[in-house]
Amino acid sequence: MNPHWKNRLVSAGRLGAVVAAVVSTALGANALPGAGSAAQHAAASAPRAGDVRMNELQFMGAHNAYHREMQDAELASAVSMDPTYPSWGFYSHASIPDLLGRQGMRGLELDLLPDPKGGLYRQPLARKLAGLGPIDDPAMAAPGMKVLHVADLDYNSTCRTLVDCLRQVRQWSREHPDHAPILLQLELKQTDDRLEQAGGAVSPAWDAALLDDIDREIRSVFTENALISPDDLRRPGLTLEQSVLRYGWPTLDRARGKVMFFFDNGGPGPIRDMYLAGHPNLAGRAVFTRGNPGDADAAITMVNDPRGTNEATIRDLVKRGYLVRTRSDEPLSTVKTEEFSRLDTALASGAQLVTTDFPTVGMAARYDSDFVAELPGGTAVRCNPVSASRACRDDRLER
Repeated sequence: MNPHWKNRLVSAGRLGAVVAAVVSTALGANALPGAGSAAQHAAASAPRAGDVRMNELQFMGAHNAYHREMQDAELASAVSMDPTYPSWGFYSHASIPDLLGRQGMRGLELDLLPDPKGGLYRQPLARKLAGLGPIDDPAMAAPGMKVLHVADLDYNSTCRTLVDCLRQVRQWSREHPDHAPILLQLELKQTDDRLEQAGGAVSPAWDAALLDDIDREIRSVFTENALISPDDLRRPGLTLEQSVLRYGWPTLDRARGKVMFFFDNGGPGPIRDMYLAGHPNLAGRAVFTRGNPGDADAAITMVNDPRGTNEATIRDLVKRGYLVRTRSDEPLSTVKTEEFSRLDTALASGAQLVTTDFPTVGMAARYDSDFVAELPGGTAVRCNPVSASRACRDDRLER
C-alpha cells in the first residue's frame, strides 16, 4: 500500500545464492540378457510425482486479496481525506472463490485489524463525511478479526471478517480437494495515528490474547487435517528451521487440499516475539512466523523486491529449502507502462509465492494498460524453476 498511509508495524527478510536443474536419463535399447527390457528399466527409474515437495512449486498470489476500491460518496470522501488514494487504492479483486478458481491464485493476503469487543470499525470516517450511517453488516458489530486495508479510509472488502474469508476458502477447497496447498499471508495492522486524531477508530495494541484469538479463529474453520502447521514439519530434538532444511517440506500428495498460514510481520519485533512466547519453535501454533535465516522459527521469509542482487538472494533461500514470497508489480508504474521485467525476474528467482494486484486480464485497463501477472501458460501452479526435482511435471501438479 501507499507509504503515505502505511500502518504501523514491523518488517524484515533477507539472504542469498544459486539454482537447480533437471535432466532424466533413458536406458539404451540393448539391455543385457536377463536384465529386463529398456522400457522396464526406464519405468523403474522414472521419478514419481508423489515425491514432489510443496517447496518445489511456484504459484501466484493475490496481494490484499479481499480488496474492493471505494465507491460513490464514500470514494469522494476518501479522496478528499487523501488525494493520493487513486494511486494506491484503485484496484478491486474478484471474490475469494473466483480468485482461487477462475484466476488460479494459490496465495491470498489478508490484512487483519483486532476488534475484540465488536463494532470498532463499523462507522468509518469516510462514511461519516458522506453523511452515511454505520456499515449494514451484522458481522461488523460482532467481536472478531476484521479484514480491511485502511480503517476509516479504504475499508471495502469482499469478506469483512477473518472467519468469513476462511469459510470461503474452505468451501472452495472442499469442492476442489486435489488443489495444491493454499498459502494465506496475514498482515497484522493497527489504525493510523492521523486518522485516529481526526476522530477515526483506535485499534487496541496487539497482545498475546489477540494472537491466541487468531489461532482460535483459524481452527474454528479448518481442522488439523486441513491445516499445515509448524507441528507438522518440526522433528524431535530439532528447531523448526533445522527440520525444514534437513528433512524438507511435505510432499505435494500429503499437502493437497490443505492450507497454510504465515505472518507478514517480520522480526525481531513485538508481534513475532509475543507469538513465540510460550510456544518455542511455534509448538501448538496455527501460523508460521516470518523468520530470518538462522532463527529457530525460520521456514518462510519475504524479499519483496526481486530485482538486482535480491534475485540471487531469493535463489539461495529457495535452494536452501525456505519458502519465499516476493512481489511482481510494485510500484504502480510497472503496471501503467506494462513493464514486465519485474514479473519475469520474480518468476525466475524461484520465489514460491509471487503476489500481484493485477492477476487477470482487464484489471489494468483503467490505466490504458493490458498488464497482467500470471504464470507462463496461465496455469495455477508450476514446477519451481530453481528448486524443482526431476520428479516434478507441470501437468501432474493439480488434478
